[in-house]
Amino acid sequence: MIDYLTQIKELAAGKREQLKITPETFHDFRSAWLKFPQRQNVVGEAQQGGTVIYRYKKSTP
Repeated sequence: MIDYLTQIKELAAGKREQLKITPETFHDFRSAWLKFPQRQNVVGEAQQGGTVIYRYKKSTP
């Protein structure tokens, strides 16, 4: 199983530019996403075929 929580943390830290999530892996990703305190900053963009590209949007003060 893929450690999506670690990948989300890497996304927030700037170690990754994006995460590509397929329909088959979405539920595992979502479980990790719900555990991430800044999840409102993890923004997804839907692609054709059900794939979603997630990026981290830094919040402005």
